[in-house]
Amino acid sequence: MDVHESVLELVGGTPLVRLRTPGGEGSAALYAKLEYLSAGGSVKDRIGLHMIEQAERDGLLRPGGTVVEATSGNTGAGLAMVAAAKGYRAVLVVPDKTSAEKVATLRGFGAEVVVRRSGLPAEDPENVFNTAARIAEETPGSWLAGQYDNPANPGAHYATTGPEIWRQTDGRVTHLVACVGTGGTISGTGRYLKEVSGGAVQVTGADPVASVYSGGDGRPYFVEATGHVRHPETVDDVWPTSYHQDVVDELVAVSDRDSLLTVRQLAREQGLMVGGSSGLAVAAAQRVAAGLGPESLVVVILPDSGRQYLSKYFNDAWLLRLGFLDGEPGAARVGDAVRDSSLPYVNRLSTVAEALAVLRSLRDRGLPPVAAAGPCPAGPDRAPTVPELAGSLSLDALSAALSDGTVKPDTPVRDHLGAPLPHFGVGERVDAVLAELEESGAELAVVVRDGHGVGMVGRAALRALL
Repeated sequence: MDVHESVLELVGGTPLVRLRTPGGEGSAALYAKLEYLSAGGSVKDRIGLHMIEQAERDGLLRPGGTVVEATSGNTGAGLAMVAAAKGYRAVLVVPDKTSAEKVATLRGFGAEVVVRRSGLPAEDPENVFNTAARIAEETPGSWLAGQYDNPANPGAHYATTGPEIWRQTDGRVTHLVACVGTGGTISGTGRYLKEVSGGAVQVTGADPVASVYSGGDGRPYFVEATGHVRHPETVDDVWPTSYHQDVVDELVAVSDRDSLLTVRQLAREQGLMVGGSSGLAVAAAQRVAAGLGPESLVVVILPDSGRQYLSKYFNDAWLLRLGFLDGEPGAARVGDAVRDSSLPYVNRLSTVAEALAVLRSLRDRGLPPVAAAGPCPAGPDRAPTVPELAGSLSLDALSAALSDGTVKPDTPVRDHLGAPLPHFGVGERVDAVLAELEESGAELAVVVRDGHGVGMVGRAALRALL
């Protein structure tokens, strides 16, 4: 009989499929490794199985034990699937920006899901990693997977992903492109391919533009499960030991817009419904392939399925609200109403005196004396992302608080922020946005392009476009 004894035998063994590229037959062949066809739906099935089985061999995880991990979703799904098959309990801590589909998947496997606020510095006790460590410490019989520093993470890809690619290409692969999150996939796969090819295979890491790995400033971005964010209040930025930098020959930085539009293009033009990190990887791989001739063969690893992101990357309303879509040509759009090319912004660690100086300057320039506030450094070249729009400040409210003694000039404003201003994408129709503002009673809104605040508009400016 052609059968399997367990779902665990269906982890990995994913196919390669050729992608159409703009260069046609004269350019390098580009093949995608479809990791979403693994049993649990992502590349992280491999490390879920490998890390648990290594923990069993090491005596760290025993029958009736509990698997604990901080995860953006895919590693959690891999761990939860393996835990269910082996009879373990699973407790998974996820950031609140994780897609609803991923959270539902974790719960579907029977895992207990703990949601924590994203955007916290590394030292905050409520950070997802610190929360997971605390749960593991307080739970008898538990084992913390620790994918970021677990050698079984890259080890899984050295043992399985690399050999599969070498065998599937009959040793003809010349270039590997993969995302860098924990670093396990690119490190393990890349090391194997370099060793078996005598160092001939070149390894490229695909990275979000804002990620620290490729030299970004660490601000939040919108492609889940890849790159490295650094909160501006984090004191010690520690990189995962699962990421072996010596394996990677180059890093290619890709914008959120390019990543997300590539995702949609792959689904609509090549029938591949994949996630945001896959769009990132393919966008980078296309750049790599464009500089090579037909004698080269590029393999790009696509980590997961787009079915995990239907509420985000395949949702026009979500993309439009974040300014990743340009809207209807010819219609009056919100971006047309922006008078200033920068968003009035105050770092939440600023003092009341510093914030008042910014707000008075806005008033003197004839602009509304209201600013967005959040954790990112202030500055005209630093447009904050939507997750950083943590609150707002108004000249009237802050001046009143200073007058009645509620705050002092040297008091940080972080504890005195108003509610975040509503935000709208540059491509949204003015009439729809105006109706939404009037219904909510809000007078001002932040205008967003590609997930970043680029200006502020009021109702009067919007009415003037109608």
